[in-house]
Amino acid sequence: MRKVDVGAQVSGQLESLTVEIGDKVKKGQLLGVIDPQQAQNSIRESEATLRELHAQLNQAQAEQQLAAVTLQRNRELARLQAVSRQDLDKFATELAVKKAQVETTRAQIAKNQASLDTAKINLAYTRIEAPMDGDVVQITTLQGQTVIAAQQAPNILTLADLSTMLVKAQVSEADVIHLRPGQKAWFTVLGDPSKRFDGVLKDIQPTPEKVNNAIFYYARFEVPNPQGLLRLQMTAQVHIQLGGVSQATVIPLAALGEQIADNRYYVALLRQGKEEKREVTIGMRNNVDVQILKGLGVGDEVIVSRGGAEAN
Repeated sequence: MRKVDVGAQVSGQLESLTVEIGDKVKKGQLLGVIDPQQAQNSIRESEATLRELHAQLNQAQAEQQLAAVTLQRNRELARLQAVSRQDLDKFATELAVKKAQVETTRAQIAKNQASLDTAKINLAYTRIEAPMDGDVVQITTLQGQTVIAAQQAPNILTLADLSTMLVKAQVSEADVIHLRPGQKAWFTVLGDPSKRFDGVLKDIQPTPEKVNNAIFYYARFEVPNPQGLLRLQMTAQVHIQLGGVSQATVIPLAALGEQIADNRYYVALLRQGKEEKREVTIGMRNNVDVQILKGLGVGDEVIVSRGGAEAN
């Protein structure tokens, strides 16, 4: 399940909130609005400053042009020795000053243009829009509250994509060594234990969790949720298939008797009304049945209990 906290990138009062918990939203949909007055004022201020600076630039460029013409005329007079060298240097200095003023004004225009661009971005940030399709699962900030985005974006609400659910199963440290990504997994929920939800093991998180001095690891897998039957934080009975065989010979797990060695047991058979003890080699097992690799054939009758119950 993908989960996203939707925050505010500008400070101000949350002027409106257009969704409620449980609402389904589409990417780009308007979720709320932060008071835009401050951002709008910043835009107007930056635009006014830019107009003033452009006027100053025009004036500075005109003065630069005049200084250039004056210098050129005095150079011609200097060749006729009608202007002193000192006066000529003064006119050259004035031209350099005017050029510097033009460049300074251009730099100020660039700086204020950046401020204007930032103000426009901040105005856009006052509109809180959905970053993805999903369901509103939590609302943190209510309409009318003030959010402060000085250090980090304050959370306003949380969206979750519930079309695919992530299942986290606690697995003991004794069992986790048998798990591998790609193994089949399924679960049932308390509300409908007859319905099975299937998936494939995605990963086993490396960081354990300690519960009452016992160590557990989280095995995770995803399942589709197109009908929205599954909800957040549901309790599930999880099964993970470590392996599987087809066309196997099986007997009830309760029929296993004394263990002889690894995967070798005695079982009691019923043959012509008499009990017979036989050694078998077992393979895979679950909580109900066990696979017989050697020692029994299909149709053999094994004794499950001494109360007279039998199983084929």
